[in-house]
Amino acid sequence: MTTQQRRDEATVETVPRQPFAHLSAPNAPLYRDVLMTFARARDRFIVHMRPEDVIADLGRPGETDEVVAALDKLVEWGNLRADPDTSRVTSVADFHRARYLYQLTAGGQAAEQAIAVYEEAIGRRGSLQSVALADIAAQLRSLVDMAARQADPDPAKVHLLLLGLAERFAGLADNAQAFMASLRRVIDFADGDVDAFVAYKQRLIDYINRFIADLANRGAEIATVLAHLESAGVERLLLVAARREAADAVPDLTEDGPGDQEPGDAYDAAVTESLNSWRNRWRGLRDWFVSADSRHPSQARLLRGAAVTAITQLIDTVAAFNERRSGRSDRSADFRTLARWFAEAPDDVSAHALWRAAFGLTPARHLTVTPDTVAEWEQERPLPSTPWREAAPVRISPQLRKTGSYERRGRPNRVADRAEQRQLLAAQAAREVAETSAARARLRTDGPTLLSELGVLDTRAFRLFLGLLGDALSARLPGDTEVRTTTGDGTMEIRLSLVPDGGIVVVPTEDGELRGPQHVVDIVDLTAARLGAGALA
Repeated sequence: MTTQQRRDEATVETVPRQPFAHLSAPNAPLYRDVLMTFARARDRFIVHMRPEDVIADLGRPGETDEVVAALDKLVEWGNLRADPDTSRVTSVADFHRARYLYQLTAGGQAAEQAIAVYEEAIGRRGSLQSVALADIAAQLRSLVDMAARQADPDPAKVHLLLLGLAERFAGLADNAQAFMASLRRVIDFADGDVDAFVAYKQRLIDYINRFIADLANRGAEIATVLAHLESAGVERLLLVAARREAADAVPDLTEDGPGDQEPGDAYDAAVTESLNSWRNRWRGLRDWFVSADSRHPSQARLLRGAAVTAITQLIDTVAAFNERRSGRSDRSADFRTLARWFAEAPDDVSAHALWRAAFGLTPARHLTVTPDTVAEWEQERPLPSTPWREAAPVRISPQLRKTGSYERRGRPNRVADRAEQRQLLAAQAAREVAETSAARARLRTDGPTLLSELGVLDTRAFRLFLGLLGDALSARLPGDTEVRTTTGDGTMEIRLSLVPDGGIVVVPTEDGELRGPQHVVDIVDLTAARLGAGALA
């Protein structure tokens, strides 16, 4: 290598690299096409490319100057590297003529990988992976078996199971996040094709409903298995995986040469670093499926809530479409239609009539005129530009000029008596209060009672019981068998406990039969308790 070449390379190294500058350049599409050509060539294990190779790959035979200029600019930004092409030199003139071989630099290749990752993340639709939930549960059960039955588990099997678990869990979380983001975009841009969106809506809702059901069932199972694995000693399995990963730890290398760290110290540091990494992954897995408390719900529970909200938004969007189709329109559509009517008006008289009909800007009603004034206006027909001083006067009533209002003759209207309507409303409200109180009294239990012993429920009591049951089940955390909660209005309290091996029971109602697992219920009417305390006081 000559001294001049060394100086050139030193000069190139001092030039600041801007591998992303081509994205905002005026000719950005051409730069992207050229770089994609080098990326495709690299996939074919081709490192260097001549300008004619790039032109042939781009399919632009008549744009040699533009492509060469783009190559030079990419070299200047640091995306490409240009080396003298001496393989085809046959004379001194050829040697002095600029011929180069181009290849991607390390920075240019890193920029292409970053752009590819960005485009993949932006265009990713994601999915709700019910299969991943089953795989995670199966891998956790295998780890439980190893921790409980094997005092010295195989490090390779433990490591592979943990790696598979981490990969499956990361894919589940990333895909769920991407799916919810893409679903938000679908809802926001649903106006593009209404018919396609309405047809797609039901399939999408069914898809989300299936995942919500799988997440509720598999999530509770995974939370239970996680608890068993922690009691069996998950820390020991994480340490086994960390030690296996640290087996190939490389000793430290400082700028001045090999460090003074002993091989054992390097191994211990690698074990500590790997173990902390596995602990962090395990904590993320546990927080995803197990709620710490009511104020810190699990990510799975938050995902269920987001999915239910998405279904509600889908239904609301379709309802808005149906309202538009049924003839209802918004204000912007009304104004657009009105503007079209104004454009289609045959003359100014029709336009003024349309204006008065649309906006109600009719002449003042109290300025009534006489028939003689109207006849005078019809005869003269003053132009809109006529000054008011020169226009025909408006003759009004002397009473209006004197007092500012017309004299109204006759008796005033009688005040309407609304007593009967108020009595009907009061009776209806009292009846509803009595029916609700009767339903609360019907559901109130004198201590813990089996669900199968509630008896036949009437319609109002059954609806109230469904609300109580829904509040209790939504408040129960994964893995809990007992829950205690109060209704939102503070009128009733329910304690619900699952009966192990209780089977499926049937609660008869006037509207049908309610089937579910056997529970012990204790329902307290808080309003009756407060009334009793007030009477004693």
